[in-house]
Amino acid sequence: MSRIPARAHVVVVGDVVLDADVDGRVERLSPDAPVPVVDVTGRRESPGGAGLAALLCAAGAQVTLVAPVADDAAGARLAAQLERHLTLVRLPHQGGTRTKTRIRSGGQSLVRVDDGGPGAPGDLDAEAREAVREVLAAADAVLVSDYGAGVTRDPALRDLLATAACRRPVVWDPHPRGGEPVVGATLATPNLAEARGACGEDAPPDVLAARLAAGWGVRAVCVTAGATGAFLAAAGTEAVFVPAVSAAGGDPCGAGDQFAATVTVALAGGALPSEAVERAVVDASAWVAAGGAEGYRARLAAAAPAPNRAVAGRTEAQPEWHSGRSEAQPERQVGRAGGRPGRTLEELAARLRAAGGTLVATGGCFDIVHAGHVATLQAARRLGDHLVVLMNSDASVARLKGPGRPVVGAADRARVLEALDCVDAVVVFDEDDPREALRRLRPDVWAKGGDYGGAQLPEADVVRAGGGRVVLLPYLGGLSTTTIIERSAASVGRAS
Repeated sequence: MSRIPARAHVVVVGDVVLDADVDGRVERLSPDAPVPVVDVTGRRESPGGAGLAALLCAAGAQVTLVAPVADDAAGARLAAQLERHLTLVRLPHQGGTRTKTRIRSGGQSLVRVDDGGPGAPGDLDAEAREAVREVLAAADAVLVSDYGAGVTRDPALRDLLATAACRRPVVWDPHPRGGEPVVGATLATPNLAEARGACGEDAPPDVLAARLAAGWGVRAVCVTAGATGAFLAAAGTEAVFVPAVSAAGGDPCGAGDQFAATVTVALAGGALPSEAVERAVVDASAWVAAGGAEGYRARLAAAAPAPNRAVAGRTEAQPEWHSGRSEAQPERQVGRAGGRPGRTLEELAARLRAAGGTLVATGGCFDIVHAGHVATLQAARRLGDHLVVLMNSDASVARLKGPGRPVVGAADRARVLEALDCVDAVVVFDEDDPREALRRLRPDVWAKGGDYGGAQLPEADVVRAGGGRVVLLPYLGGLSTTTIIERSAASVGRAS
C-alpha cells in the first residue's frame, strides 16, 4: 500500500461542535430528587463534528478546515485547539457554539446536554466566498463533513463544492438534516440508517449504494454497515463488499468520521476509491476497538499538543506502523501495510497504553513466517497486554541477509503478522537494528528470540534507559527461514 505524500492537502468543509466531558464519581443520591450526585473529578474539551474529522485527516495530510465558528468564549477555545493541528478558515456562525456536554461516572455517560446553535453560516460576503474558493482550488481532496447545522444547505457553499467536484476528489459524509451531495462528488459515505432514510426503503446496503449513486448523481456511494463492513457501488454496478473485522465491546461513536477521514486522505494520495474504502474499513474497526470518540478524547487530553507534521514536513525518518489486533480489546483487528500513514511510534505507544496494561515489543525480519516465529510471538504476548512487532524493512533485510533476501516483501510480511491474534501492531523500520524504534516506543518489555549465550544485546541499554526490561525467548529447534530456503532449493534441485 502506498505511503500518503507528506504534502497532500485535504480541505474539510462542515459543521463543528465542541465536545465537553465532565468526569466524576457517583457515591450517593440527591436528597432533592432520586437522581445521582456526580462529584466532579475533571473536565475535558475537544473538537467534535467536522472538527474531529479534520483532526483525523491531519494524521496523514496537511489540513485546512472551513467551518462556521461562533464569536464567543467556547468558539475561541474550539478554534485554539483546532489551530494547533491545522489551518482554520472561519465562517460566520449563527448563535452560540454548538456544545455537547457528557456527564460521566466510572467511564459511563449518565446524561448528555446539548446547547448552542443553530450554527448555520448565514450570508457569506464576497470576501468569504473568495477565501473558500481559493482553499478548495488548492486541495488534493475535499471532505464534506455534514453535522446538520446548515453548511451543506448553504447555496453559495454548494456552488463552490460543485465546482470543486469537477476537478478533484470530493468525499461527502451526509447527515439526515443536511443537503444532498453535489452532483459529481467522488464518493458519498452514508451509514445504513442514513442510506435507508435517503432512499425511503428498507433495502439491503448493496442495493441502497447503487440506487443512491444514481439518485444523487455521484460517482460512487459507500454504505457503511457498522460491524458488518462497507458496500461500495457506482450507479448500475454490482456492489463491492469490504468486510469489517470484529471489534467486540468497542465504542462505535466517531467511527464514521474516522472512515471518511481515511477515505479522503487516501484519495488525496492517489488511491482508487476501492483501495481507499479498504483502508477506511480497517481504520474504522481499529477506532471502535480502541474506545471510539471517548477513547480518542482521552488520548488527546493525555498527549502534549503537537504541530501538524504534514504541514511542517518530516524532519527525520518516521517508522511506519500498522494496526494489528485491537489495541483495546481481546478481539483481533487486522490492518494493512501503510494503513495508518503519518502516525509516530510515540502516538502508537500512547494509544496502546491508554487501554492499560504492559506494552511488549519484539522484532526480526520475519521473512517467510514459520512455526518458530509464531511460537516466539505467542510467548512474547504472554509477557504483557499488548504486543508490537518491530520488523526490518526490505532494504534492512537485504543488508543483513544478503542478495536474494527478503523472499517476501515488507507489505506482505506485515500483513501476515497482523493476521495473528497475538499481534497488536507492526512497525517497519529501515535501520539495521531496532534501537531508534525502541527509543521512541519505550516498551515495558523487549522480548528477543534466540540463544545469545549470555552476550549483551546491542539494544538492551536503550530498552533499560526507557524504563523497560529485556527477556530472551528460545526458538523452536531446527526452524529458521534460512533452513527453509535451503531445503526448498534442495528439493527443487532433486526434482529437476
